[in-house]
Amino acid sequence: MTDVADHIFGRLKQSAQGGAPLYLQLRRSIEDAVRSGLIGPGDALPSERDIASRADISRVTVRKAVQDLVKGGVLVQRHGSGTFVAPRPERVEQSLSLLTSFTEDMARRGMAVQSRWLERGLYAPSPEEIMVLGLGSGEQVARVERLRIANDTPLAIERASLSARLLPDPETVGPSLYSALEKTGNRPVRAVQRISAINLGETDAGLLEVASGSASLRIERISYLASGKVVEFTRSVYRGDAYDFVAELRLGEADGDGGGRG
Repeated sequence: MTDVADHIFGRLKQSAQGGAPLYLQLRRSIEDAVRSGLIGPGDALPSERDIASRADISRVTVRKAVQDLVKGGVLVQRHGSGTFVAPRPERVEQSLSLLTSFTEDMARRGMAVQSRWLERGLYAPSPEEIMVLGLGSGEQVARVERLRIANDTPLAIERASLSARLLPDPETVGPSLYSALEKTGNRPVRAVQRISAINLGETDAGLLEVASGSASLRIERISYLASGKVVEFTRSVYRGDAYDFVAELRLGEADGDGGGRG
């Protein structure tokens, strides 16, 4: 790795960028090397002493840059072994045409699923929850918020809101919210989803073990019972480096008659 290390760290020695602190320059240099594939998952970084010598900077500066990258999930440190490029998560494809739960999606792929509860209880609803869920005066909202993990990799943060009439005790929810709703005859049968691209804030990035500002997908889902009543309002954040959403498109009748755009 000698030539690669010289390429990554040696250029800092000639850097004349007076604006950015040296630790930020070093952090960006390592991030660029990982992003470009110059160093890959599992590759070891030189020691702090070696990096400091090659880049002509202090070990304190090196340590700060490395700690930032470990916190952001770019690097991992193994006690007694050193610092390594973090493994890339296995990409997951999810169909946008099926109304399934995260647990069901991962089970079909043979992946081990875990959840870490972030919030679970009954609360006074926000104005947005009142409007979307159609809550009456004095009604409470059940909130179920958790970090979803598959094969030890955090993939998504789900924040679901439901009327307390449909979920009077959020503590009864197990691995799958939809399974809990199915037991009471309240599992949704259709949903409308809106997907947008966002950059993660510090809190969500920390939970998903990626760098603050990382690209992600925000999905807002409103789910309905067969009667047309809204049952679930969920705002989820998915890791952009691990998730692909796939939709099947069919030729419409107008297009088939030649009335569509070319």
